[in-house]
Amino acid sequence: MKVIAFPRKEQGTGASRRLRNAGQTPAIVYGGTAAPLNIALDHNALYHALKKEAFHSSILDLEIDGKVEQVLLRDFQVHAYKQLVLHVDFQRVDASQKIHVKVPLHFANAEVSPAVKLSSGIISHVMTELDISCLPKDLPEFVSVDLSKLEVGHSIHLADLKLPNGVTAVSQENLTVATASVPAGKVEAEGAAPAAGEAEAK
Repeated sequence: MKVIAFPRKEQGTGASRRLRNAGQTPAIVYGGTAAPLNIALDHNALYHALKKEAFHSSILDLEIDGKVEQVLLRDFQVHAYKQLVLHVDFQRVDASQKIHVKVPLHFANAEVSPAVKLSSGIISHVMTELDISCLPKDLPEFVSVDLSKLEVGHSIHLADLKLPNGVTAVSQENLTVATASVPAGKVEAEGAAPAAGEAEAK
């Protein structure tokens, strides 16, 4: 994904306010061997880009004065109640250095899992994103979680995920990713039936 930016010389609260009034968003690029660089971006283009999942977990081509460098979106601040992006942080990417990035988890095949198909269970997504480490060229937009074999009372853990080549999970713990359970109302209803039968037997 490509992002067009403009050099920003003026700094401070007043300068940032003037930028925003002009339809631009102040930002900074840092990391690597070059000095941090203050930039500005078109607010509308940025606002729509932030709605795209890939913008948050992809290597971005940031163009400043015709020169392109690869960056990652690291942070952004949004106004408490206005549809306004206040500031954005980008980090430069070195092709030879591993990066730590959070990528979204995409859950697939829930409808064909034994938990849903046979037991009318509910699958809970315990995690929605995964902290990974990889070289920039290996960065996936997302990691897939296959739910097709998940049964009620069971869980999918980090060790069960098939990560793309060159990608490793940052966490050393075997964290729970998703669980399958029977809805509480159904459990109570099934539990009540034997109790009534027992009362009649007495």
